[in-house]
Amino acid sequence: MTACAIETAAKEEAVARTGFTITADGTYAARLAGTGDALFPERWTLDGPEPYAVPLPLAQPEERDAEVLPLADGRVLISRRAGERHTFSLLYPSGPATGELALGAVEASELTLLPPAPDGVCAYALAPGETSTAVWLVAGGAFGPERVADVPGRCSGGAWLDRTGRLLALDRQPPGGPVKTVAVDLARGGAVTPLLEITDESDDRLLLADADSGLLLIRSNAPGEGRDRLGWGVLGSLRPVRFPESLRLPDALVTPFAVQPGQMLTPESCAVALRIDGAAGSWLGVWRAAGRRLHQLAPPPGWLAGSGTWSREGVLRLPYATGEVPCGVVRMEVPRDAGCGSAETFGRPPDAKGVRSPGKGPATEPAQPEHAGGEPCEAPGSPPGGCKPVPLQQAPLTGRAARG
Repeated sequence: MTACAIETAAKEEAVARTGFTITADGTYAARLAGTGDALFPERWTLDGPEPYAVPLPLAQPEERDAEVLPLADGRVLISRRAGERHTFSLLYPSGPATGELALGAVEASELTLLPPAPDGVCAYALAPGETSTAVWLVAGGAFGPERVADVPGRCSGGAWLDRTGRLLALDRQPPGGPVKTVAVDLARGGAVTPLLEITDESDDRLLLADADSGLLLIRSNAPGEGRDRLGWGVLGSLRPVRFPESLRLPDALVTPFAVQPGQMLTPESCAVALRIDGAAGSWLGVWRAAGRRLHQLAPPPGWLAGSGTWSREGVLRLPYATGEVPCGVVRMEVPRDAGCGSAETFGRPPDAKGVRSPGKGPATEPAQPEHAGGEPCEAPGSPPGGCKPVPLQQAPLTGRAARG
């Protein structure tokens, strides 16, 4: 999975708000680097024996509100704002200098880049308007920026639901109504279908989705108590969304940023990496639905907080930058929970016997056990099983099939 991060290391302790974005395949990343107002795009290469960074400065420093997004071919898309005009260019190394290919511009009072598309070729942006939100293809098209969808209501967020870049989940809020996640089919002119409707009145947002397992990470106020809680569900499942006690920390915000890929149809076995923000700063969490524990871990110094990727084997790779190591990646063997190998299989099992090898290793303290069965969301007065993602057959998501 891919993630956009807030860097919390300028000199290890100072806070600098710069985005760090990784391609869907984990090969490249990009961020705005530099200090003060002397900012420039920087591309990281992550798929070699050792990571390395390539600065991509131009004649003028970049504004702090510029956004960068890496593509799978190594070029970096940059979005710059001038009033209500947003311009897009592709940057790439050209000998000792930086090459720039202008792509065009979009007129919008507000525009943000969406997470990197799964194909690594296209890039999209979201532009909310007065009554609807436009989805723009800003890189990868034939003739510059192209408006590919118009979604009624104000949309935010953005998560890809498949490996082809066709199905995009957005958090939509109609005038005076609650936030609900919808699926937008970019291959059908932006056809919109409800995806998350936990209760009629709740604000339901999709934070992260894994196309292999169908695991969904959700933030919603459906459980009540006057605050949002982090929950999980399965795309296409008839089971309710669950809000585990293990993901509920007092005085801290827990946000998922990466899901272990390749766990076909076994969402409960997927390891999830989480950023935890509290008064003491930002640190790392690792959680699996089957384990029902949140492992809280110290990140490496200079961690670009909220960014990282998983390998299929369950190794977590965390990028970091310090004065001594301006471009580094730590590989962490994270704890396995007892019993994770017996997670329930959704759909076709991963092998002929439907069994996965049990994990080994002690839990890392502090670990918080969860009561068996978790906490399915049953709002007062709602029918049993009423809190769930919309079943697969009711949304345009039939392209997700078992592989392997």
